[in-house]
Amino acid sequence: MSILQPVRPVSGHAVSSHAAPDHAVSSHAASDHHRHDEAPEAMLTATAAKALAVLRIATGFVFLWAFLDKTFGLHYATPSAKAWIHGGSPTKGFLTSVKVGPFQSAFHSIAGTWWADWLFMLGLLGIGVAVIAGIAMRIAAGAGVLMLAMMWFAEFPIAQHTSAGAASGSSNPFMDYHFVYALVLIVLALTAAGTTWGLGRAWARLPFVDQHHWAL
Repeated sequence: MSILQPVRPVSGHAVSSHAAPDHAVSSHAASDHHRHDEAPEAMLTATAAKALAVLRIATGFVFLWAFLDKTFGLHYATPSAKAWIHGGSPTKGFLTSVKVGPFQSAFHSIAGTWWADWLFMLGLLGIGVAVIAGIAMRIAAGAGVLMLAMMWFAEFPIAQHTSAGAASGSSNPFMDYHFVYALVLIVLALTAAGTTWGLGRAWARLPFVDQHHWAL
């Protein structure tokens, strides 16, 4: 109810809206201020919002590029002969080379399986497109963190030596790129980074998303 509307009569006398106590006005103002602060983008300057948008697009492209290179064999990490469209497996080479960590045998057993290839590639594509577009950021962040966690266990940077006794080549046992990318995804989701230079606002207005905020 607006504070400009008349207050209900008390003891038979109507009280003018102009006679509303100061504490009522301050209460409404505080409530409005609280609602304003609840929106993450309301706490960001225009420059900060644009910086997060650039970070969002760059991070999304990391995932999307991995999908494109593995699918078409763009001669960077993946040669044309091993491209997914040419019968190559996006997971076989990486997972069969796992030589550290407690899950070596598990990763070896799923390397090159059709379902592992499809889940991995759809994950790269979905996360990349969603983050670049600025939609479903919470879902994309959750999926991205899960994928990065599995890759972390496959590379297991904590280990100094492989199962054969050779140096693992780990550069940092704690804060490696898996953690950094995961933190970036979480920050992007929590700051509504998809609303700047993205489709985040339009996505949030969809009826399903409006009723289920986990899909923002």
